[in-house]
Amino acid sequence: MERPELELIRQSWRAVSHSPLEHGTVLFSRLFTLEPDLLPLFQYNGRQFSSPEDCLSSPEFLDHIRKVMLVIDAAVTNVEDLSSLEEYLAGLGKKHRAVGVRLGSFSTVGESLLYMLEKCLGPDFTPATKAAWSQLYGAVVRAMSRGWDGE
Repeated sequence: MERPELELIRQSWRAVSHSPLEHGTVLFSRLFTLEPDLLPLFQYNGRQFSSPEDCLSSPEFLDHIRKVMLVIDAAVTNVEDLSSLEEYLAGLGKKHRAVGVRLGSFSTVGESLLYMLEKCLGPDFTPATKAAWSQLYGAVVRAMSRGWDGE
């Protein structure tokens, strides 16, 4: 990635990262709208959620949202050297595979991430910003997909 793309990612993330729970909820609301089959994968203490709203309001899931936003923050922080997160992201991929997430679902997560950024940034979410985030997310998914290697 070139310097302008790096700056677009950092600048847009600064605008979003101050409210991770709010913006993460937008991301996951969109994810459950686009791929409702993911909802049953989220179970805490054997509890199955009856609706996306039920899931999105549970303390355990709110903790998951915080963790996802921290991973995005780490990717933004290390955008110039994502290889430093390679092993961590591959391990995260293995964890997702173990709970039944399909590798193909990551494209829906990417769509949901871009949706969240667009909703939260409004007119500041330019085509160049979208392209930069798509590059970053693609690199993160490539690293996480190593958790599916050998399958």
